[in-house]
Amino acid sequence: MTPRTQTTTTTPFDAAALDTIWLRVPADDDTALAACRAAHGAVFPHLSDGMEEDDTFIYIPVTQMIRSPDGPRRVTVLFALADDLLITVAPAGFAPFDRALTRMRRNPALTAGPRGVMQAVLHAMNEASAEVVEHASTALEAMNGEIERLSAGRDEKGREIGVTDIQATTFALNGTEELVSRCLEGQLMLARAARYLRMEVNGDDPDLASLVDLLGADIQGVKERAAFEHDKVRFLQQSILASLDVKQNQIVKVFTIITAVFLPPTLIATFYGMNFAVMPELTWEHGFPISIGMTLVAALLPLWYIKQKGWLR
Repeated sequence: MTPRTQTTTTTPFDAAALDTIWLRVPADDDTALAACRAAHGAVFPHLSDGMEEDDTFIYIPVTQMIRSPDGPRRVTVLFALADDLLITVAPAGFAPFDRALTRMRRNPALTAGPRGVMQAVLHAMNEASAEVVEHASTALEAMNGEIERLSAGRDEKGREIGVTDIQATTFALNGTEELVSRCLEGQLMLARAARYLRMEVNGDDPDLASLVDLLGADIQGVKERAAFEHDKVRFLQQSILASLDVKQNQIVKVFTIITAVFLPPTLIATFYGMNFAVMPELTWEHGFPISIGMTLVAALLPLWYIKQKGWLR
C-alpha cells in the first residue's frame, strides 16, 4: 500500500474546517449513508467483511466495548479514510467522539488532515476501552470477599459450600471473563487500525508519525492490562471450582469410609438373617454376645486400617 501524503501545520482549532474533513455518519441513518455514498463514492462494505480498500478509501472496522448507562456494550465503528476526508460510521451519541474533539481542541494540529483526526479518534476509543477494563477490574475487586469465602469452603453458618452457593459468583465471573475477552478482541482491532494509519502517515510528517507510534504503544498497554485481568478471572474461576471439587471429594470420601466400616457388620447380619433349619449359634448360651462382638470387630478393623493409611485426614 502506498502511503498518501499529508501536510500538518500548526493552526488554531476550527470546528467548521474540521467538519469538511471529518464526516460523522450515524450507523442507523440510511438516508445519511446513502447521501454520503452519492457525494463521496464511499461503498461502506459490510462490517463482517473486515478491512477493505478501493481507489479512494481504506475501510477499517473497529469493534470495541464501551461503557454506557446500561453497562458495557459492544460497538462497531467503520472508518473510511481518503486523502482529504475521514468518514466514521458509528452509533449516534458515540461518546469517544466527544473525547476526540476535546483532544483536537488541545492539539489543533491534528485537525490539519484526516489522518490526524483518525489518530485522535483511535486514541479516544483506546481510552474508552481502558475504562471498560478498569470497570472489570473494579468488579473483580468487589467480589474478592465472596470469592475468599467460597474458597474457604464454608458459609457463614459453617456449612460446606455447595454448587448452589457458588452459582451467582460463578455467573458474575463468567460475565467478567466475557467482557474482558471482548476488550482483548477490541484492542486487537484497534492495533490493526493504528498499523494501517501508520502506513498512511508520510515520513514528511514526523510529529503525526510519532503520535501514531505512541498510540500503538498505548493500545498495547491496554491490551496487556486486559490480558492480565483475563488471566486473573480464569485463575479465580479455577480456584473456586478446585475448592468445590475438593469439598465434593471429601464428601465422597466420608461416604466411602462409612460404607467400608458398615459393610462387614452388614455381611454378618445377612448370614444370621438366613432361614436355615440348623444354626448352632442360636442354641449357644453366649451366642448373642458373641455375635455382637463379631459385629464390633468387623466394624473396627476396617476403621483401624483406614486410620493407619491416613485416609481420615
